Amino acid sequence: MIRQRANFDWMLKELADGVPGVEMIVVLSADGLRIARYGGEPDAADRVAAACAGVQSLAGAVAQELPHGDGEMKMVLIEINGGYFYLMAAGANAYLAVLSDMTCEPGRMGGMMRDLVVRIGAHLTSPPRRNGQTV
Repeated sequence: MIRQRANFDWMLKELADGVPGVEMIVVLSADGLRIARYGGEPDAADRVAAACAGVQSLAGAVAQELPHGDGEMKMVLIEINGGYFYLMAAGANAYLAVLSDMTCEPGRMGGMMRDLVVRIGAHLTSPPRRNGQTV
C-alpha cells in the first residue's frame, strides 16, 4: 500500500534526475508485484518486478549463511552488459529496483537509493498476501 501516490511519484523522478543513466525505477512487493514505476514500459516494469522477487529470495538465502548477520537482504548490485541492476530493501515487504546504463556511478546510486528509502520507507510497504489476498 502506498500512501499519497502523487508525492511518491515525484520522489522516484527525483531519484532518476539525481543520477545520470537511470532507465527505469520499480517499487515492488516481496512477492514480485509492481507497486509503482518511473520510466520504462509498464510490461517491462512488471517483468522486472517479478524477476526481483527471485533475486531478493536468492540474496536472502545467501545472507542466511553469514554467521553474524540477520539473514536480511539489504542491497544487491549486478553489473550487466550495458549497465547495472540495483535492488534494495525498502520497507516491510517492499523493494526498490533500478536499471541504469553504464554512465551511472554505482556508489552514487546506492547512496541516493538509501536516502530515498530513509525518506519514504514508511510509505514503501506491502502487506503479505496469501492466495492473492492481503493477509
